[in-house]
Amino acid sequence: MSVKDFICKTIRKRAMHVTLLDPDPKKMEGIDEKIKQLKQFGTDAVLVGGSTDVNQVFLDKLVLKIKNTSLPVILFPGGLSGISKYADAIFFMSLLNSKDPYWITGAQAQASVLVKKLGIEIIPMAYLIVEPGMRVGEVGKADLIKRDEGIKAAQYALAAQHLGMSLVYLEAGSGAPEPVPTEMVKAIKKNIDIPLIVGGGIRKPAQAKALLEAGADIIDTGTITEENFTAIKNIIETVKNYKK
Repeated sequence: MSVKDFICKTIRKRAMHVTLLDPDPKKMEGIDEKIKQLKQFGTDAVLVGGSTDVNQVFLDKLVLKIKNTSLPVILFPGGLSGISKYADAIFFMSLLNSKDPYWITGAQAQASVLVKKLGIEIIPMAYLIVEPGMRVGEVGKADLIKRDEGIKAAQYALAAQHLGMSLVYLEAGSGAPEPVPTEMVKAIKKNIDIPLIVGGGIRKPAQAKALLEAGADIIDTGTITEENFTAIKNIIETVKNYKK
């Protein structure tokens, strides 16, 4: 079964949780134990990426460590260096609200031949960044969607669907003080039929539940794996037990 089919099949039954791990050696102390616990906690898949300048050797090692657990490994690249031939799939992302064409189509054009050659499953995905945006908003030169601009976010998301993208990823930025507003999630889900992933600033089970109730199909947590790893267990349980 392809990773895309796995995602679509799962969200027809229940909400999904994915964990984002940044392939930065400085952030990966105790990574073997973390990966083992993530499997035990029940995360559905692991996203690998975030950093813009990735050490290829360490990236490959991290991907292989995760694959040993049988969890699907999906690349969430912050640039061309974030591609590993060992991954199961790659979110082939376009940052639709970037002011720099490089992050909309430029990086994707540069990566296209390599990704095809490596034979990685490609999952086209729209990437939308909401204020405050944090570091990813700065690097991606995002024209940040304001927190009260639910209609604007919905327009971007529906455009992504019309363009043939398979997923929409909405986030306020890694380490954001708060997740994206639930009203924005509701506005998007009223207009699209493709799955919606929400991430950034999710630190509590109640926040995850509120986003699911608003319409999120998949919850992604990343920073919390670095700040307070044990807290992720309750978030995963909340997501996995949520019934649509």
